[in-house]
Amino acid sequence: MTWRRVLKAFPTVVLVVDIVIRVVAVVLVPRNRRPSSAMAWLMAIFVAPIPGSVLFGLIGSTKLPQDRRDKQREINSLILENTQGLDSRVPTVTQPPWFGTVVQLNRTLGAMPLIPGNTATLLPDYADSVAAMTAAVDDAERYVHVEFYILTRDETTYLFFDALKRAHDRGVKVRVLYDHWATIRNPQGRVTRRWLRDAGIRFEEMLPFHPTKGMWRRPDLRNHRKIVVVDGDVAFTGSQNMIDPSYNKRGNMRRGLQWKDLMVRLDGPAAIGLNALFITDWYSETDELPTDAEAEPIVEQRTGPDTIECQVVPSGPGFDGENNLRLFNALVYGAQERLIIASPYFVPDESMLYAITTAAERGVDVQLFACEVADQFMVYHAQRSYYETLLRAGVRIFLYEKPTVLHSKHFTVDDDVAVIGSSNMDMRSFSLNFEVSLMVRGSGFVDEVRLIEDDYRSRSHELTLAAWLSRPAGLQVLDNVARLTAAVQ
Repeated sequence: MTWRRVLKAFPTVVLVVDIVIRVVAVVLVPRNRRPSSAMAWLMAIFVAPIPGSVLFGLIGSTKLPQDRRDKQREINSLILENTQGLDSRVPTVTQPPWFGTVVQLNRTLGAMPLIPGNTATLLPDYADSVAAMTAAVDDAERYVHVEFYILTRDETTYLFFDALKRAHDRGVKVRVLYDHWATIRNPQGRVTRRWLRDAGIRFEEMLPFHPTKGMWRRPDLRNHRKIVVVDGDVAFTGSQNMIDPSYNKRGNMRRGLQWKDLMVRLDGPAAIGLNALFITDWYSETDELPTDAEAEPIVEQRTGPDTIECQVVPSGPGFDGENNLRLFNALVYGAQERLIIASPYFVPDESMLYAITTAAERGVDVQLFACEVADQFMVYHAQRSYYETLLRAGVRIFLYEKPTVLHSKHFTVDDDVAVIGSSNMDMRSFSLNFEVSLMVRGSGFVDEVRLIEDDYRSRSHELTLAAWLSRPAGLQVLDNVARLTAAVQ
């Protein structure tokens, strides 16, 4: 009799639970969330209330725990305190005219100042980049700080690791950070961890995901930064991970995929910004701040016509706002003549899409370099869903020849400003990943980036609107469905 009552009441209970989930979702999901993301989540919950609500509970929040956000604010306060006066070294009259307000925006959001007196060397070749970082480590006298999203010791990178061991053995302070989930999932990840431990090199895993050990958070909040700092006045950053360009994956090797990246070597006082960012991440994982003697930068301004002004712009879920998105939008709206973007994963939010299409419609020469080949299925198809809107607005799209994965992340604004770093122009980089961007003002530097863009163009084919509209209907449906998943954050 009891079971009959339970079975009879079951449909009513399911109906009540279904209604409660939907009502609660309408109240909770849109709170402090962009409309597109809220609508995607609500659609997922309304289509499948119980699975959708469970998924939202697991990965619905883009914020880190309060203690980590408090650490970020603490570090920001220290940076502001220790960099007072550095802003005064930069002329108050700026060219282009809007540049000063962008600098102030970055200072407000990320605490880092704009610092003059630097030189930079672009490293568009994968092997040359690894060799340059290896040579810098061999020259280290005081400390080496290494931070990568993916860090593996393999046939391409072993010389860099050997240089770290030599530096450690001669008494240089070597600290290493890598993203736990991204590195350990790689075929060489666990081997690399054992090697670091056997070498006696101090390392920490960023954003460790160990639910059985109480280390639980949204698993796709990741630290995507790439940074190497040597003795406080030499630093590297950009898009390249410390790994073989095949990423050591059989599927990539079978398809012949090779990653192409862009790194920059920075010499001068702006390296302190990248070092401060490393120290922030080290503190977040260890509750330990390196001593003043180790963290103190050697601030030596370079002189000459090729010097540049640099501002490091950190972003990620440890900040209250989307620092990189705000910077990118400000620069896109500032463009007057030419805007060239390289982003392997281009999945913009509404504000970024409007900024780029508006720039093209007001006569700016807007060009986008993307990949002809896919290494991430859903992101690839989500990206393609934006091509029609971009092409109709007048954006020129160049697809880099396969099987190379153009992984570089940078853009140039007119002849004045360039940004290079780890951040894609996608919603994941804006909201879920810790990223680093380096904003540079210097016409000589922009000219050098333009040469790299010219090389990309020579190895790409331009996509036309007519050709794009003629693609199979099945692919059009797949692209549009994938676009919906991009907003679920």
